[in-house]
Amino acid sequence: MKEQLFFTHFLNHYFGGVAARFLAALGAHPVAAGEKSAFLFTYNPAAPITDFFAMEILVAIILLVLFVLVRSRISVDRPGGLQHTFELTEEFINQQSEEIIGHRSDHFAPFLVTLGLFILLGNLIGLVPGFRSPTGFAVVPLGCAIVTWFYYHYQGIKKQGPLHYAKHFMGPVWWLAPLMVPIEIIGHFARMMSLTIRLFANIYAGDLVTLAFFSLIPILVPVIFLGLHIFVSLLQAYIFVLLATVYLAGAVAEEH
Repeated sequence: MKEQLFFTHFLNHYFGGVAARFLAALGAHPVAAGEKSAFLFTYNPAAPITDFFAMEILVAIILLVLFVLVRSRISVDRPGGLQHTFELTEEFINQQSEEIIGHRSDHFAPFLVTLGLFILLGNLIGLVPGFRSPTGFAVVPLGCAIVTWFYYHYQGIKKQGPLHYAKHFMGPVWWLAPLMVPIEIIGHFARMMSLTIRLFANIYAGDLVTLAFFSLIPILVPVIFLGLHIFVSLLQAYIFVLLATVYLAGAVAEEH
């Protein structure tokens, strides 16, 4: 059986039974580690909680604690460093979304800020010994991409109504609809794949390069790659949020 991270082992020890029963209730099939199965939806009954899910839970807990700390210490006269950091992050994303989306863009700020912070912390947590970046597992970026995909379509339908929003897929003139509808559908699904592959590939490669140099040259040189990994983590979180903002702008625009 593959060695688990400490936090994963902790969760499986105390909550593995609950997780196994939940997965079984959803129709998952128990498969021991290393065994092959004809079923797509499976779980290991000895360790139903995987590393990537454990890291997602840890990232969510850290963010929740940070949000509670900021909320409990908000001060107009003497804002602390943590409050300044969150305010700058929210202001940056708000300003960017206002430039791209326009009027009432602040309505989308909670989603965009939360998405960006989750991805950023998920990218960076792998630098801590004993942890791994959940975004280095393909299923986590895919989950973020799926949530983003449904969110901007939901906002588009909410803003314009189902019929008016559907016109976006039909092209500028009615007789192009048979050609434009499949092209638009494929294009929107391609957005999901693009978001997933870009984030996963960069973080996975960054983790591998950093670990490789730590094992080969454990002194001085890996610091350069740690700095590079931090830069890539920031850049990929920014790009993901930027693209999500662009997709939102297209979905809620009055005219397509």
